[in-house]
Amino acid sequence: MKDSQDTRAPGDATRAITKGRTSAEHYGAVNTPVYHASTILHPDVDSFERRHDPNTDRRKVIYGLLGTPTTFDLEEVVADLEGGHDAVLVPSGLAAISVALLSFLHPGDHLLVADTVYPPTRSFCDQYLAGMDVTVDYYDPLVGAGIESLIQPETRVIFLESPGSFTFEVQDIPAITAVARKHGIITVLDNTWSTPLFFKSFSHGVDVSVHAATKYLSGHSDVLMGAIICAEHTWDQVKRTHRHLGQCVGPDDVYVTLRSVRNLSTRLNAHEKQGLALAKWLSQRDEVATVLHPGLADHAGHAIWKRDFLGASGLFSIVLHPKSREAVLAMVNGMTLFRIGASWGGFESLMIPVYPEQYRSATAWDASGATLRIHAGLEDFDDLIADLDAGFNRLNQATRGD
Repeated sequence: MKDSQDTRAPGDATRAITKGRTSAEHYGAVNTPVYHASTILHPDVDSFERRHDPNTDRRKVIYGLLGTPTTFDLEEVVADLEGGHDAVLVPSGLAAISVALLSFLHPGDHLLVADTVYPPTRSFCDQYLAGMDVTVDYYDPLVGAGIESLIQPETRVIFLESPGSFTFEVQDIPAITAVARKHGIITVLDNTWSTPLFFKSFSHGVDVSVHAATKYLSGHSDVLMGAIICAEHTWDQVKRTHRHLGQCVGPDDVYVTLRSVRNLSTRLNAHEKQGLALAKWLSQRDEVATVLHPGLADHAGHAIWKRDFLGASGLFSIVLHPKSREAVLAMVNGMTLFRIGASWGGFESLMIPVYPEQYRSATAWDASGATLRIHAGLEDFDDLIADLDAGFNRLNQATRGD
């Protein structure tokens, strides 16, 4: 009797390890080596003159700027994990956002942007795009299919970020992308929070997904990088813009990020577990008015998150009951494990005050207490709880002294 063949598709953890290994054999090396290269030598004039032939393999090495086996392998694995057609790498998350938007916007066009986006996205739209005569309007991230009423004849792109920066509103992405497809509008999603593992953008109708690989993809707080992952119908435009703008990433950063992606599933599951445990503990504290974490059942966007997402990362926020600024700073400045720093996605825990009200135009943020953004790192849970407990003690002591 013949053995039945296993026809299951490999899981994400398996694909993160096995994909992105097709560029070359590398003499049996487990990790793709670092290719430091600008000039690439060709065997003869004919092959040199045909190096840009569009019918040749996209991952053919012809010049360092255009990719080496190191970059090709990372691009392949991140695109595969998210279900995209292909990907390009750029020097930062903001570069990924700007290159993606510039690929589809021209003077006279109209852009719709979620009101809760990463603040540098808003700055790029309000300053750079406005300077090239692109009209930008912001929309309530909870609008869903109602976004159709905001579409103008000149609307070319809808930019989404879900959950939203600082306040973690969850958008109904399938409803928005369905409207966009109906009107021939490109959707671009900042999917950094979820990574390619916890939200499969292209199965929900997204056309382009951007990531700050600085965060979980690299995972160790020592790399700046972005990734743009495309559906097939958007690939040529993004690739062309990427090349015209001369975007590339240093090979050493690509190497360490590719190595980190191999264990992304293990790390992200640990961040999820830690984040949810901290969020539940914080929700029981008298000092906390609200915990903004989509994985909690009482979060306003929990039902959509549970329907569309495969997990939660370790980033969330809390809103405190009203306290003086001095009391909040006494808490935050005295933390020993939750350190003060921009970015997130590394192994360390972070805590910073954030001010959502400064970055809204279509919606209002009217929380009366301070908002603290927290990244759940990979330290021992009991140690993090002790640090938080001591922080709340400082908050309360400072409040009594007001």
